[in-house]
Amino acid sequence: MISKLGILFMRAIAPLPLPWVRALGRWLGLFLHAVVASRRKVVDTNLRLCFPQWSEDERRRAAREVFVYVAQSFLDRAWLWHAGPEVVRRRIVLTGAVRELAGTEPTIIFAPHFVGLDAGVTGLTQQLPRRMTGIYTRQSNPVVDAWVLQGRHRFGGVPMSRQQGVRELVASLRAGDLLYLLPDMNFGPEESIFVPFYGVPAATVPSLPRFARLARARVVPVVTRLTPTGYEVKVMEAWPAYPTRDVEADTALMNLRLQEYIDAMPSQYYWVHKRFKTRPPGEPGVY
Repeated sequence: MISKLGILFMRAIAPLPLPWVRALGRWLGLFLHAVVASRRKVVDTNLRLCFPQWSEDERRRAAREVFVYVAQSFLDRAWLWHAGPEVVRRRIVLTGAVRELAGTEPTIIFAPHFVGLDAGVTGLTQQLPRRMTGIYTRQSNPVVDAWVLQGRHRFGGVPMSRQQGVRELVASLRAGDLLYLLPDMNFGPEESIFVPFYGVPAATVPSLPRFARLARARVVPVVTRLTPTGYEVKVMEAWPAYPTRDVEADTALMNLRLQEYIDAMPSQYYWVHKRFKTRPPGEPGVY
């Protein structure tokens, strides 16, 4: 857990050239891969379940890359949250169907857990005139909580805690706010359903189709890629005819399309998360 000293360190490295920050992140990632055996096991298990066709060497190489990307993206928060606005704008490039996020039509951004998530939020709130909101989970440390909250919303946006209900989110969407939604993690058995993720039953919260249906909102995927010069925030076309009246089928389709995005850059997905921690009744744990 980052401390006050850690926050001071992040402020101190914010002015450094990006290659220096990335080099530091690479060494940090390799170090963590070598010493944090418990989290390395989580990554290895996830990759083995999702990519059984890979060789042992391929999985080992990908696991190292995952740790490096996670560490680099974490240290990038230094300049994302503390460097000058012109530096941030220069390093974050919005591409693709950016027009999909214009106007006031209710729109949900499907933002999967790639390592560039924070850069995606920063780039969209800085470069789009439209207000954005998202679901926020409070940090246990109040100092860290304030730092994260301020950093993620330095260019605007309205955070909503998980204690706020569906009604507030739907009202925000109907009022014209974009909703930045990250529904692809394991949030436990409550309100989750089991749908395939790379062929493995995965507890998945069906919030994307439910919010979309309640607010009559379009779903626009946004995938952020870490690049040598910063980040590319790619806005894709809205999903046609989504959602339907079949919540389970819609949630399964979300995972299927997520797989396509992951296949394009598998090492940048957040595999350090225990995606398959919640198992179907009677099935043993995998971690």
